[in-house]
Amino acid sequence: MAEPEDRVTIPEFSCLLQMDPSLETYEKDFKRRYDLLQKKLFQLEEAEGGFDQFTRSYNSFGVQHLPDNSLFFKEWAPAAEALFLTGDFNGWDKFSHPYTKKEFGKWELILQPKYDRSPAVDHNTKLKVVVHTKEGERLYRISPWAKYVTKEEKAVIYDWVHWDPPNPYIQIHPRPKKPTSLRIYEAHVGIASPEAKIASYTNFTTNVLPRIKDLGYNCIQLMAIMEHAYYASFGYQVTSFFAASSRYGTLDELKQLIDVAHSLGIVVLLWDSCLFNYSSWEVLRFLLSNLRWWMEEYRFDGFRFDGVTSMVYHHHGIGVCFSGDYSEYFGLQVDEDSLVYLMLANHILHTLYPDCITIGEDVSGMPALCRTVREGGLGFDYRLAMAIPDKWIQILKELKDEDWNMGNIIYTLTNRRYGEKCIAYAESHDQALVGDKSLAFWLMDKEMYTNMSSLCPMTSVIDRGLQLHKMIRLLTHGLGGEGYLNFMGNEFGHPEWLDFPREGNDQSYHYARRQYNLVDMKHLRYGQLYAFDRDMNRTEDKYGWLAAPPAFVSARHEEDKVIVFDRANVLFIFNFHPTKSFQDYRVAVEAPGKYPLSSHWLCHCLFPLSL
Repeated sequence: MAEPEDRVTIPEFSCLLQMDPSLETYEKDFKRRYDLLQKKLFQLEEAEGGFDQFTRSYNSFGVQHLPDNSLFFKEWAPAAEALFLTGDFNGWDKFSHPYTKKEFGKWELILQPKYDRSPAVDHNTKLKVVVHTKEGERLYRISPWAKYVTKEEKAVIYDWVHWDPPNPYIQIHPRPKKPTSLRIYEAHVGIASPEAKIASYTNFTTNVLPRIKDLGYNCIQLMAIMEHAYYASFGYQVTSFFAASSRYGTLDELKQLIDVAHSLGIVVLLWDSCLFNYSSWEVLRFLLSNLRWWMEEYRFDGFRFDGVTSMVYHHHGIGVCFSGDYSEYFGLQVDEDSLVYLMLANHILHTLYPDCITIGEDVSGMPALCRTVREGGLGFDYRLAMAIPDKWIQILKELKDEDWNMGNIIYTLTNRRYGEKCIAYAESHDQALVGDKSLAFWLMDKEMYTNMSSLCPMTSVIDRGLQLHKMIRLLTHGLGGEGYLNFMGNEFGHPEWLDFPREGNDQSYHYARRQYNLVDMKHLRYGQLYAFDRDMNRTEDKYGWLAAPPAFVSARHEEDKVIVFDRANVLFIFNFHPTKSFQDYRVAVEAPGKYPLSSHWLCHCLFPLSL
């Protein structure tokens, strides 16, 4: 008797098998996943009129301003006994405005306009949903669909604020095309200032966007945008999924930030992190509509999905050491509800927005994570090459310079699934956080506070630190992936760790900032690192090695500590030997021809050459 999977056809599964024939063993798993996706899409078509309508549920839930100036409120609260709306508009009367119960756990309320035909709830006034439970409790809640929430300075509780400005900001610049070479600047709006305070959207637009453009990055990955009650959570603990954080300013100011970024040719990604019951219909409505909301309302260009490993396995990756054996990626340990949600999300996003970019943070190495849904993959564009920063930290922490293993470095930088694009990075926000050290700190430590001035003699520690900081970044950039990521400030070797205000540091903002002013002080050597990062990105933009096939490594000499590879007709030569320089050093090249030497890179003791 034929099994259900035998009747399923994955349209382009043969392409995946051509890439990796060993996956044929798990064909039934791929077919089952694809079948579950197709059933979900069919259910959406039958019950909701298709995913296009389903993912616009933010137009019916929460609060809607209707053409006649009446306000329509809708919530999903299946376990509630009764719902009421209260707020500034009715003097906080807890019972005067009840919702009407509808089927499937839905509740609705219509507020007619005021006598002057203006909306019953004014812009920028407070609201709360009063929930009466079957146990007799009375709870005051913010709508999960709230678009704007605020908190008084000394308060703990957030307020739902009705956002309905008479003249909202209108974005005028079109989205840039998806970059062929993705160079990502990972950023947090609140720390994007030298001042010890929470910085603003406007500050980022005015002072940081021009730096990002100058540095040659064409993509910004914005962290901590969805509202989160605890600032020190770095945005991981989202409390209002449809609300942009009000601690940085207004919603219109965020829209302006993205609009200006687009005018500079920079795409903007939103950091997305979630762990839910993905089998619930209304949870799917909420999450998929949430993705659509940020794409439509703010015109983000895509998402980084955080914690994918935790999502797609029942064990959440806890206590599991993935060896790469394919049996680890299939079977009962896989949470197929979560996996199908990711397939569904990627399918919908890339169907509605062909230039959308999605990045998955997965440490397991799941096959086909970054292959299209039509091939049976999860549909991500990129995955993060998370082993690379760990390797650099391990080397700097545990090994002497003469003990660096060139083969091991190359293996880490090139150990990725063929045909699945990776974002390489030498360090991210993880290494900048208190309790860890950035590369610059591992390399130069306390001398960063005393010897980074060009007015004092160059010390051996600073000299070594500056050069290795550059070489590590260029090697990662050239060899490590099909995209590159840098966390804000690390491009110039930011001298301090990152620590948000909390009880343990007396609520200090001293370390919750990025000191861009150091780059502008011409006598400090931070500017040298900034200039190198800028020229590295500009050189990649000229030759396009991130968009080229994987590099051809022609030499990894352990005694000489030399690495040679070429990619996109650019020859890279690295000498990591702590004491030796070489003349007339013979190296192989993939393509014959004349290779002119760039004098700029010579002054950095680095040798990328162009054909």
